[in-house]
Amino acid sequence: MASCGRLRRLAGAAALLGAGGLLYAREVEPRRLEVVRPELTLPRLAAAFDGYRIVQIGDLHLDDWSRPARLEKISSLVNAERPDLIVVTGNFASYSARRLDTERLVGALRRLRAPDGVLAILGNHDYLTDVKLIRRCIREAGLTELLNSVVTLKRGNSELHVAGIDDVMEGRSRLDLVLKDLPASGAAVLLAHEPDFADVAAAAGRFDLQLSGHSHGGQVRIPLLGRAVLPPFSQRYTRSLHRVGEMLLYANRGLGTVHARLRFGCRPEITAHTLRSPEA
Repeated sequence: MASCGRLRRLAGAAALLGAGGLLYAREVEPRRLEVVRPELTLPRLAAAFDGYRIVQIGDLHLDDWSRPARLEKISSLVNAERPDLIVVTGNFASYSARRLDTERLVGALRRLRAPDGVLAILGNHDYLTDVKLIRRCIREAGLTELLNSVVTLKRGNSELHVAGIDDVMEGRSRLDLVLKDLPASGAAVLLAHEPDFADVAAAAGRFDLQLSGHSHGGQVRIPLLGRAVLPPFSQRYTRSLHRVGEMLLYANRGLGTVHARLRFGCRPEITAHTLRSPEA
């Protein structure tokens, strides 16, 4: 009888712990925004760009759960990092165009401020939602979409190239077009929603850094059990910094959630990259 009582107490404690963990994963951790500040040395970066700050956000997955106060907090944290450039690495929405408040999305994006502007690429969920609607929001907010294209930033006679490819999962990436437009010299950063594209990008031998999202860092990572199921093209490089050949890759954990509105062991992330030049 005593042993039965102990078992009941243990079962009750386990149930309480599980319920508490679920409550935390739903109501607490998704709101615990974390700003991560890596310093990245790029071999081809000119001294004029030493200290250049790129703030990366992505995987907003904006729906009716994303309240205005949270979006204002995100934009305030981004702007507080005093970025030279802001990049959004895809997945502005989830599945439903009906649940997407376009006015709220445009308003949130318009609050982002950087001297060199805000660049964006699309992700797989943007196509699953309504790609024309997402592109309209991007334009109205004043963002520049990199659609298999390149922009060049200048500091005096020095250049930094930022390229972006369209979504890999949707079969719309055209690295050949990017490489055709990319100048032969100067550091180059590639925006690619899916992090596992880094194997292809690194093999091209022209990029110093790839910035990606897509995986949400696993979104739910249970101690001893590891990460939850990951989407395709994020199996190798799930989160944080990696070296792929001669190229660096950073996989941002994203800001939103998908499928289940849960995060555990994987806080939403804003990444403030500081670029360093070996010439400085």
